[in-house]
Amino acid sequence: MRIHHVQVGMPAGGEHAARAFYAEGLGLAEVPKPVALAKRGGAWFRSPGGAEIHLGVEDPHRPPVKAHPALAVETEAELEELGARLAELGFDVDWSQRHNAEDFQRFHVRDPFGNRVEIVWPTGD
Repeated sequence: MRIHHVQVGMPAGGEHAARAFYAEGLGLAEVPKPVALAKRGGAWFRSPGGAEIHLGVEDPHRPPVKAHPALAVETEAELEELGARLAELGFDVDWSQRHNAEDFQRFHVRDPFGNRVEIVWPTGD
């Protein structure tokens, strides 16, 4: 079994901001929503490994405090570059927990809607 997608919420009309974060910032590819679902709003994005993040419209939208998707990168350089790109785009990248877990380094960032996203680099130590 594998994870196909994780859904997080967003307010109505936030598709442009979603693309700025998930496509431009994280480098995920936008996936067209099925016609029957597209009328609901939101946006879907796919990682190179095939896992997807679906943003669904919630009214009202209340971002969770701790629940979050975690995306893995392959190298420390990729972790650094991704954090720098997100910071350049104006997102608050939190490196405070970078070294507090065995076998990986990480940072956290919140998308434009307050959803927490974790980026990890499995070090294999």
